[in-house]
Amino acid sequence: MNASEFRRRGKEMVDYVANYMEGIEGRQVYPDVEPGYLRPLIPAAAPQEPDTFEDIINDVEKIIMPGVTHWHSPYFFAYFPTASSYPAMLADMLCGAIGCIGFSWAASPACTELETVMMDWLGKMLELPKAFLNEKAGEGGGVIQGSASEATLVALLAARTKVIHRLQAASPELTQAAIMEKLVAYSSDQAHSSVERAGLIGGVKLKAIPSDGNFAMRASALQEALERDKAAGLIPFFMVATLGTTTCCSFDNLLEVGPICNKEDMWLHVDAAYAGSAFICPEFRHLLNGVEFADSFNFNPHKWLLVNFDCSAMWSRQLVRMLRLKKTCLVSAVVRRS
Repeated sequence: MNASEFRRRGKEMVDYVANYMEGIEGRQVYPDVEPGYLRPLIPAAAPQEPDTFEDIINDVEKIIMPGVTHWHSPYFFAYFPTASSYPAMLADMLCGAIGCIGFSWAASPACTELETVMMDWLGKMLELPKAFLNEKAGEGGGVIQGSASEATLVALLAARTKVIHRLQAASPELTQAAIMEKLVAYSSDQAHSSVERAGLIGGVKLKAIPSDGNFAMRASALQEALERDKAAGLIPFFMVATLGTTTCCSFDNLLEVGPICNKEDMWLHVDAAYAGSAFICPEFRHLLNGVEFADSFNFNPHKWLLVNFDCSAMWSRQLVRMLRLKKTCLVSAVVRRS
């Protein structure tokens, strides 16, 4: 495909997309297919010769669309909404064309700097504490993750590395394995299943704190669990508070559990994946009160803010330290291998 054909086919694709969006309410929301429906309808191996563009579009309509769940249909009421918009689609086209991999400033300065500036814009809209912003001379800042699940895992791994370094600095004879077998993290019993997965991936114990009658984590239940685990020789190091749970949109009490986490030197991660967008509205901002006690905060613009998946915004007041810990871990791994 040369540039001339790309222009022609690109216009045709835009028309197809626009027609799809305009007529989406006429499509069956949930597909009436059985598992494995697709395999018999397509070749068992990749074709030796390319199909025409017209044939591909026909296959999309005849074979793919019957198996698509139409998340943007006005009759779709499952899960959370996933955002999309025409401006976001156009932006995706431009990003795909530029195709930079923004893993460092040198890899693409504009990519890195635009991300930090936009994250500051969004942080200010949420009225996050200044310690979370990139524009200040402190160690905080925001980065884009792929999902809230990733953000929780990143926060847990950073907290784990931080506590291991702290304990080994005080007692150099302690091994990482000896410390990790005693580490314990916490969340509400209403937290998303990704929190449990983060604990499994991170190789640490994760305990669910019983919620109250409003399905919220409260200080008394958390304090009781901490005292019990410390008496058993465990090391509390990480806690996830949820603002807008998956099951019923309940809110853990940040103003109660936040000070406890700070007092116990535990990393507090706030997961507001679903409800976070609402905090931009002044009438809902009070639901975020207590975020000043947090070490990291995350929500998903790809749910309510018309941004295509995947865009999960994460801030940390210790972003610079997180990057340093990552560098230290990489250097240590290289030294061990050599």
